[in-house]
Amino acid sequence: MTATDPLFSSTDDIPTFTLAHRFSDAEISAVYKAIALRRDMRHFQRGHIPEEQLTRLLAAAHQAPSVGFMQPWRFVRITDAALRRALHAQIDEERIRTARALGEREDEFMRLKVEGVLDCAEVLVAALMDGRERYIFGRRTLPEMDLASVACAIQNLWLTARAEGLGMGWVSLFDPNALADLLRMPPGARPVAVLCLGPVEQFYDKPMLEQEGWARRQPLGELVSENGWPE
Repeated sequence: MTATDPLFSSTDDIPTFTLAHRFSDAEISAVYKAIALRRDMRHFQRGHIPEEQLTRLLAAAHQAPSVGFMQPWRFVRITDAALRRALHAQIDEERIRTARALGEREDEFMRLKVEGVLDCAEVLVAALMDGRERYIFGRRTLPEMDLASVACAIQNLWLTARAEGLGMGWVSLFDPNALADLLRMPPGARPVAVLCLGPVEQFYDKPMLEQEGWARRQPLGELVSENGWPE
């Protein structure tokens, strides 16, 4: 995407009050580019992420929106090699259980690479904090909005990592209670994602599961309706 694309080719129809707050064409293009080229990575190179870069990425995650400004995200950085191996073992156990639950697609699933925990530069566990029940603002009828807030923080981390040339993969194949015990989380805290982060040789041309024929991206028109649920 470039500044000459139709989306950015003319400002004639954009209200003046919008233009006052608008990013430059190059900045807008960069936002869309990061979104379009973000990938859920499973293949990593051995490497290192400088501390200042990791801090910068986590700061971007921490700038995410959250319901009632509760900021429910917590990140546990896994730096102990034995702990990383124990985490990988939990993921592998769930991988096998998931494969069996898939029935006729079991063999197809087992051929997929579903994580890079032992290969990536950094492993982070994103979790919901304990004591969330005291936050009512925006959660009285939708308590799951705390999880939505954590997902926003993860997406911030994902997009900024991609912009800086680092791959990231979100792994959800684990028993949350077992992982909480492994990381000595307090009662009420809950892990929601294992994040693999680090240098990659290349990014997938398409989302990996689409590339491998597991699923396809649905047409946007099938997912958007007007004034009610689609017939």
